[in-house]
Amino acid sequence: MDSRYEIQRRGGGGGFGGGSAGGSPALTGAQSRRRKMPPRPADYKLQIIIIGSRGVGKTSLMERFTDDTFCEACKSTVGVDFKIKTVELRGKKIRLQIWDTAGQERFNSITSAYYRGAKGIILVYDITKQETFDDLPKWMKMIDKYASEDAELLLVGNKLDCEADRVITRQQGERFSSRISGMRFCEASAKDNFNVDEIFLKLVNDILNKLPMEVPNRELSNSILSLQPEPEVPPELPPPRVRCC
Repeated sequence: MDSRYEIQRRGGGGGFGGGSAGGSPALTGAQSRRRKMPPRPADYKLQIIIIGSRGVGKTSLMERFTDDTFCEACKSTVGVDFKIKTVELRGKKIRLQIWDTAGQERFNSITSAYYRGAKGIILVYDITKQETFDDLPKWMKMIDKYASEDAELLLVGNKLDCEADRVITRQQGERFSSRISGMRFCEASAKDNFNVDEIFLKLVNDILNKLPMEVPNRELSNSILSLQPEPEVPPELPPPRVRCC
Protein backbone atom coordinates (compact mmCIF):
# COMPACT_ATOMS: atom_id res chain seq x y z
CA MET A 1 0.00 0.00 0.00
CA ASP A 2 1.16 3.53 -0.73
CA SER A 3 2.87 4.92 2.36
CA ARG A 4 1.02 8.23 1.94
CA TYR A 5 -2.21 6.58 3.05
CA GLU A 6 -0.51 5.03 6.09
CA ILE A 7 0.65 8.49 7.15
CA GLN A 8 -2.81 10.00 6.72
CA ARG A 9 -4.45 7.23 8.72
CA ARG A 10 -2.01 7.60 11.58
CA GLY A 11 -2.43 11.33 11.50
CA GLY A 12 -6.21 11.00 11.71
CA GLY A 13 -5.85 8.89 14.84
CA GLY A 14 -3.58 11.16 16.81
CA GLY A 15 -2.93 14.35 14.91
CA PHE A 16 -5.14 16.54 17.13
CA GLY A 17 -4.16 17.20 20.72
CA GLY A 18 -1.26 14.75 20.70
CA GLY A 19 -1.19 10.96 20.28
CA SER A 20 -1.29 8.17 22.83
CA ALA A 21 0.33 4.79 22.86
CA GLY A 22 -2.54 3.05 21.11
CA GLY A 23 -2.97 5.67 18.42
CA SER A 24 -6.02 7.21 20.18
CA PRO A 25 -6.06 10.95 20.84
CA ALA A 26 -5.09 11.96 24.34
CA LEU A 27 -7.86 13.70 26.30
CA THR A 28 -7.30 16.39 28.86
CA GLY A 29 -9.09 16.14 32.20
CA ALA A 30 -11.72 18.70 31.17
CA GLN A 31 -12.36 16.93 27.84
CA SER A 32 -12.69 13.60 29.61
CA ARG A 33 -15.22 15.01 32.07
CA ARG A 34 -17.26 16.55 29.26
CA ARG A 35 -17.47 13.27 27.43
CA LYS A 36 -18.71 11.52 30.57
CA MET A 37 -21.58 13.97 31.10
CA PRO A 38 -24.32 13.51 28.45
CA PRO A 39 -27.15 16.06 28.29
CA ARG A 40 -29.84 15.58 30.89
CA PRO A 41 -32.79 13.76 29.31
CA ALA A 42 -36.19 15.41 29.25
CA ASP A 43 -38.43 14.75 32.23
CA TYR A 44 -41.52 15.00 30.04
CA LYS A 45 -42.26 14.76 26.33
CA LEU A 46 -45.47 16.52 25.34
CA GLN A 47 -47.30 16.81 22.04
CA ILE A 48 -49.14 20.03 21.19
CA ILE A 49 -51.14 20.66 18.03
CA ILE A 50 -52.17 23.97 16.49
CA ILE A 51 -55.42 23.98 14.54
CA GLY A 52 -57.60 26.57 12.83
CA SER A 53 -58.65 27.81 9.43
CA ARG A 54 -56.24 28.59 6.64
CA GLY A 55 -54.27 31.82 6.94
CA VAL A 56 -54.86 32.52 10.63
CA GLY A 57 -51.14 32.39 11.45
CA LYS A 58 -50.67 28.91 12.93
CA THR A 59 -47.26 28.45 11.32
CA SER A 60 -46.20 31.97 12.34
CA LEU A 61 -47.08 31.33 15.98
CA MET A 62 -45.15 28.06 15.98
CA GLU A 63 -42.05 29.52 14.31
CA ARG A 64 -42.08 32.59 16.52
CA PHE A 65 -42.11 30.39 19.62
CA THR A 66 -39.59 27.79 18.46
CA ASP A 67 -37.19 29.88 16.34
CA ASP A 68 -38.11 33.49 17.18
CA THR A 69 -38.64 34.20 13.48
CA PHE A 70 -41.50 35.66 11.47
CA CYS A 71 -42.20 35.35 7.75
CA GLU A 72 -44.53 37.87 6.11
CA ALA A 73 -45.32 35.55 3.20
CA CYS A 74 -45.58 32.08 4.70
CA LYS A 75 -46.87 29.36 2.40
CA SER A 76 -49.88 27.37 3.50
CA THR A 77 -48.99 24.18 5.36
CA VAL A 78 -49.55 21.01 3.34
CA GLY A 79 -50.76 18.24 5.64
CA VAL A 80 -48.73 18.70 8.82
CA ASP A 81 -45.43 20.20 9.89
CA PHE A 82 -43.74 20.15 13.27
CA LYS A 83 -41.04 21.72 15.37
CA ILE A 84 -39.22 20.60 18.53
CA LYS A 85 -38.49 22.92 21.42
CA THR A 86 -37.19 22.09 24.88
CA VAL A 87 -38.21 24.31 27.77
CA GLU A 88 -37.65 24.27 31.51
CA LEU A 89 -40.59 24.85 33.81
CA ARG A 90 -40.89 24.22 37.53
CA GLY A 91 -37.44 22.66 37.55
CA LYS A 92 -38.42 20.12 34.90
CA LYS A 93 -36.98 19.73 31.42
CA ILE A 94 -39.83 19.39 28.93
CA ARG A 95 -39.46 18.42 25.29
CA LEU A 96 -42.30 19.83 23.21
CA GLN A 97 -43.32 18.39 19.88
CA ILE A 98 -45.47 21.05 18.25
CA TRP A 99 -47.58 20.04 15.26
CA ASP A 100 -48.76 22.67 12.81
CA THR A 101 -51.78 21.35 10.89
CA ALA A 102 -53.20 22.46 7.56
CA GLY A 103 -56.40 24.47 7.71
CA GLN A 104 -57.93 23.22 4.46
CA GLU A 105 -60.72 20.66 4.79
CA ARG A 106 -59.14 18.30 2.28
CA PHE A 107 -56.40 17.57 4.82
CA ASN A 108 -58.75 16.72 7.69
CA SER A 109 -58.37 12.98 7.19
CA ILE A 110 -54.61 13.37 7.61
CA THR A 111 -54.53 15.84 10.48
CA SER A 112 -57.20 14.07 12.55
CA ALA A 113 -54.66 11.39 13.52
CA TYR A 114 -52.60 13.98 15.39
CA TYR A 115 -55.40 14.92 17.78
CA ARG A 116 -55.29 11.61 19.62
CA GLY A 117 -51.87 11.94 21.21
CA ALA A 118 -52.06 15.67 21.89
CA LYS A 119 -51.83 16.85 25.48
CA GLY A 120 -52.60 20.42 24.44
CA ILE A 121 -54.57 21.97 21.57
CA ILE A 122 -54.27 25.58 20.42
CA LEU A 123 -57.24 26.72 18.32
CA VAL A 124 -56.43 29.87 16.35
CA TYR A 125 -58.57 32.41 14.52
CA ASP A 126 -57.76 35.70 12.81
CA ILE A 127 -59.27 38.75 14.55
CA THR A 128 -59.53 40.47 11.14
CA LYS A 129 -61.47 37.70 9.35
CA GLN A 130 -65.02 36.86 10.38
CA GLU A 131 -65.05 33.52 8.56
CA THR A 132 -62.18 32.16 10.66
CA PHE A 133 -64.18 32.88 13.81
CA ASP A 134 -67.33 31.39 12.29
CA ASP A 135 -65.35 28.18 11.63
CA LEU A 136 -64.61 27.64 15.34
CA PRO A 137 -67.61 25.32 15.96
CA LYS A 138 -66.37 23.12 13.12
CA TRP A 139 -62.97 22.80 14.77
CA MET A 140 -64.58 22.05 18.13
CA LYS A 141 -66.39 19.14 16.50
CA MET A 142 -63.02 17.80 15.34
CA ILE A 143 -61.68 18.13 18.89
CA ASP A 144 -64.72 16.38 20.37
CA LYS A 145 -64.43 13.57 17.83
CA TYR A 146 -60.70 12.87 17.86
CA ALA A 147 -58.98 14.44 20.87
CA SER A 148 -58.62 13.11 24.39
CA GLU A 149 -61.02 14.52 26.97
CA ASP A 150 -57.98 15.40 29.09
CA ALA A 151 -56.39 17.60 26.43
CA GLU A 152 -55.92 21.21 27.51
CA LEU A 153 -57.60 23.74 25.19
CA LEU A 154 -56.51 27.27 24.39
CA LEU A 155 -58.33 29.68 22.04
CA VAL A 156 -56.08 32.32 20.47
CA GLY A 157 -57.16 35.39 18.54
CA ASN A 158 -54.10 36.07 16.38
CA LYS A 159 -52.92 39.15 14.43
CA LEU A 160 -53.33 41.64 17.25
CA ASP A 161 -50.89 43.80 15.28
CA CYS A 162 -53.77 44.45 12.83
CA GLU A 163 -55.94 46.17 15.44
CA ALA A 164 -57.15 48.76 12.94
CA ASP A 165 -58.67 45.98 10.80
CA ARG A 166 -60.25 44.06 13.70
CA VAL A 167 -63.72 42.63 13.07
CA ILE A 168 -63.87 40.13 15.97
CA THR A 169 -64.01 41.83 19.35
CA ARG A 170 -62.18 40.50 22.35
CA GLN A 171 -65.54 39.97 24.05
CA GLN A 172 -66.64 37.63 21.26
CA GLY A 173 -63.59 35.47 21.84
CA GLU A 174 -64.19 35.49 25.58
CA ARG A 175 -67.82 34.45 25.15
CA PHE A 176 -66.94 31.58 22.84
CA SER A 177 -64.25 30.18 25.16
CA SER A 178 -66.51 30.54 28.20
CA ARG A 179 -68.97 28.09 26.62
CA ILE A 180 -66.27 25.38 26.37
CA SER A 181 -65.40 23.66 29.62
CA GLY A 182 -61.76 24.24 30.54
CA MET A 183 -60.90 26.37 27.50
CA ARG A 184 -58.72 29.42 28.07
CA PHE A 185 -58.60 32.47 25.82
CA CYS A 186 -55.92 34.94 24.82
CA GLU A 187 -55.06 37.29 21.98
CA ALA A 188 -51.61 37.40 20.44
CA SER A 189 -49.46 38.70 17.62
CA ALA A 190 -46.91 36.43 16.01
CA LYS A 191 -45.59 39.39 14.03
CA ASP A 192 -44.99 41.59 17.07
CA ASN A 193 -44.08 38.61 19.28
CA PHE A 194 -46.80 39.61 21.73
CA ASN A 195 -48.09 36.92 24.13
CA VAL A 196 -46.58 34.11 22.03
CA ASP A 197 -44.26 32.63 24.67
CA GLU A 198 -46.91 33.20 27.32
CA ILE A 199 -49.62 31.15 25.60
CA PHE A 200 -47.36 28.17 24.96
CA LEU A 201 -45.82 28.15 28.42
CA LYS A 202 -49.15 28.56 30.16
CA LEU A 203 -50.59 25.70 28.13
CA VAL A 204 -47.63 23.53 29.15
CA ASN A 205 -48.12 24.54 32.76
CA ASP A 206 -51.78 23.53 32.62
CA ILE A 207 -50.76 20.16 31.17
CA LEU A 208 -48.23 19.65 33.96
CA ASN A 209 -50.95 20.32 36.50
CA LYS A 210 -52.53 17.03 35.45
CA LEU A 211 -49.28 15.07 35.66
CA PRO A 212 -47.56 13.78 38.81
CA MET A 213 -44.97 16.30 39.87
CA GLU A 214 -42.40 16.21 42.66
CA VAL A 215 -42.12 19.99 42.70
CA PRO A 216 -45.25 21.93 43.77
CA ASN A 217 -46.59 24.53 41.39
CA ARG A 218 -45.23 27.79 42.75
CA GLU A 219 -43.89 29.54 39.69
CA LEU A 220 -47.07 30.08 37.70
CA SER A 221 -50.54 30.68 39.04
CA ASN A 222 -53.64 29.09 37.56
CA SER A 223 -54.94 32.50 36.58
CA ILE A 224 -52.25 33.62 34.18
CA LEU A 225 -54.68 33.60 31.28
CA SER A 226 -57.65 34.69 33.35
CA LEU A 227 -59.24 37.78 31.87
CA GLN A 228 -59.69 41.08 33.65
CA PRO A 229 -62.29 43.68 32.59
CA GLU A 230 -60.84 46.01 30.02
CA PRO A 231 -60.39 49.60 31.25
CA GLU A 232 -62.45 52.31 29.64
CA VAL A 233 -60.61 54.16 26.87
CA PRO A 234 -61.61 57.10 24.69
CA PRO A 235 -63.29 56.01 21.42
CA GLU A 236 -60.47 57.39 19.32
CA LEU A 237 -57.86 55.21 21.02
CA PRO A 238 -57.36 51.49 20.28
CA PRO A 239 -58.15 49.18 23.20
CA PRO A 240 -55.12 48.24 25.33
CA ARG A 241 -53.40 44.94 24.72
CA VAL A 242 -53.95 42.49 27.54
CA ARG A 243 -51.04 40.24 28.35
CA CYS A 244 -51.56 36.66 29.34
CA CYS A 245 -49.57 37.04 32.53
